[in-house]
Amino acid sequence: MAIKIGVLALQGDVAEHIHAFEDAITESGLFKDYNVFALKKAEEIPSCDAIAIPGGESTTISRLIDKNHMREEFESFSGGIFATCAGMVLCAGSVDDDRLKPLSLIDIKVGRNAFGRQKDSFEAEIEIKGYKEPYRAIFIRAPVVESAGAGVEILAEIDQGIVAVRSGKHMAISFHPELTGDFRLHIDFIKNLKLTEE
Repeated sequence: MAIKIGVLALQGDVAEHIHAFEDAITESGLFKDYNVFALKKAEEIPSCDAIAIPGGESTTISRLIDKNHMREEFESFSGGIFATCAGMVLCAGSVDDDRLKPLSLIDIKVGRNAFGRQKDSFEAEIEIKGYKEPYRAIFIRAPVVESAGAGVEILAEIDQGIVAVRSGKHMAISFHPELTGDFRLHIDFIKNLKLTEE
């Protein structure tokens, strides 16, 4: 069985996510066969084992999800979601911006652009639960998790708030692991899907 991962390709850094997942699968040796592709149609969603929702402009992506009739497919999706930056905002249960209707896939409340504007972007060594070595995180107009429900595991937290969580098969991250060349988060996400190659 090949693992099939769709990268939501409505707006944002799609190619970076595709390359990162391909490299993570190759590096980890978890699957010999894989299909990581740019997901553009609602009917492609149910066939995926996992979907990455990339960074970008969350209000724009939210509008395009509805325009492309994807909301219902996301709400009934049984695979894992790997959400980064704007993706974290879209997966939340609630967001501090009335212009955006999140997908409510993870029981978290998220603050958009919690670190300021584009010029306030930064990199930092952060501690991630279970990792022996720090992770070099790239924050670009990043959100933070302001509160998390009882079933949400907090993976990383910095002074400004919670920046990485896991809930069932889903993982939401404030920063951009697809830009780092460090695939530990991708590999952990894939392992947590609990798929086996036949």
